[in-house]
Amino acid sequence: MGLQSRNFKELYKKQIRKPTLRTNLSKATLQAVDSRSQSFESIDFDFLQNQAKAIKEETISSLNEYLSQYQDAAEHNRCKVFFAQSAEKARAYVLDVARSHNVHTIVKSKSMVTEELDLVPFLENYGIEAIETDLGEYIVQLAGEKPSHITTPAIHKSRKEIAELFHDKLGSALNPDPPFLTAEARRVLRNKFLSAEMGISGANFLIAETGDAVIVENEGNARLSTSAVKVHVIVTGIEKIIPKFNDLRIFMRVLGRSSTGQKMTSYVSLIRGPRSAFEKDGPEEVHVVLVDNGRSSLLGTQHQEVLHCIRCGACLNVCPVYRNIGGHAYGSVYPGPIGSLVTPLYFGKDNAPDLPFASSLCGNCTEVCPVGIRIHHHLLSLRRDVVRLKKSRLQDFVFRSYRKAMLRPGRYELIGRLGGVLGRAGLLKAVTKGWTRDRELPDFPVKSFRSIYKTGKKS
Repeated sequence: MGLQSRNFKELYKKQIRKPTLRTNLSKATLQAVDSRSQSFESIDFDFLQNQAKAIKEETISSLNEYLSQYQDAAEHNRCKVFFAQSAEKARAYVLDVARSHNVHTIVKSKSMVTEELDLVPFLENYGIEAIETDLGEYIVQLAGEKPSHITTPAIHKSRKEIAELFHDKLGSALNPDPPFLTAEARRVLRNKFLSAEMGISGANFLIAETGDAVIVENEGNARLSTSAVKVHVIVTGIEKIIPKFNDLRIFMRVLGRSSTGQKMTSYVSLIRGPRSAFEKDGPEEVHVVLVDNGRSSLLGTQHQEVLHCIRCGACLNVCPVYRNIGGHAYGSVYPGPIGSLVTPLYFGKDNAPDLPFASSLCGNCTEVCPVGIRIHHHLLSLRRDVVRLKKSRLQDFVFRSYRKAMLRPGRYELIGRLGGVLGRAGLLKAVTKGWTRDRELPDFPVKSFRSIYKTGKKS
């Protein structure tokens, strides 16, 4: 993937200087937070969270067994299942399927995993047109951007900006009215649905017991992308497995509420396999690409819990950091608090060393997570790992010296006096200019607390 997380400091400085971006983000995320709160008023969130967490813990702790069960059930349903250890193998498999069916046009429904794989640019390099059909994804595709949010890809754009984009790319009138913009997108995409030979989707859940792939959406585009084509390819992560069909009822009650504040999304599609001989609708072939791409490296580690994520985006909406800088500042397809975990854990801490620090550690992300992932706990753990990874000999010497000073009252007092002299002389500001660039160095008092305490008099 085109990972830019090493440039986080440069990216966030660029994004935070955009007042319009912050306005768009604050309005949309705060509205989502309010809607979420209202939708959970009538049900017991803690109970559902515990239920969902228990199901994911059971699944991920026995992931290989459930993947095997799912494969057996899906193949019994006449699906073709492929395990892709890496992004390269996943892309190659999808390309082989497209070439074997002489595919020229693909319609895609929303899928974070395909964004992770850079699948659309890859296919376009081989002359295959791949069109995003989710409205938000279509907007960012037209703009030549990556999604800025897990569930709301174009959250960073105002209606005016979208109208200008459609005017430039589609020749539409400069009308920011949402129904007009939706109609314009539908006008273009309708012909794509009718002419495409292949559809690609993700999956919100894969049910091991029945072999079903579950797709949750609000626009209906996923149903067209998966049923109006001859070949349907599902590309999803191995962690999307849940054990039983009955488990789905728990996740359906928390996913929509956590994501958009809806009690239930408009469409829930269960895809079991290709159409039967007596069915008129549906694809002739269904392929399921189960992507690892770093996920299995978390199994058996202290961060295994991160694989429980159901990509609802609730942690982004409550995050004060995300609300000010947006998704593009993270340099990864996975932004926000969960992205600050997923990106370094999937793709290497050395490739995203600053992301674990992109958090205020307020804990709101952990509080709203529908599967109970202790997000801020994992961020703290990753911070420790990154510091150890980056620690220099000089830094090690400074902290060892500081420890020795703190253990000896005499040394501590001497350093305090020396620091006071240097501070009042203004010399410490020169030494700590990197730290004081964004912070105020406090004034140094003439008398220390220890000396005042010894005399027992105020000064």
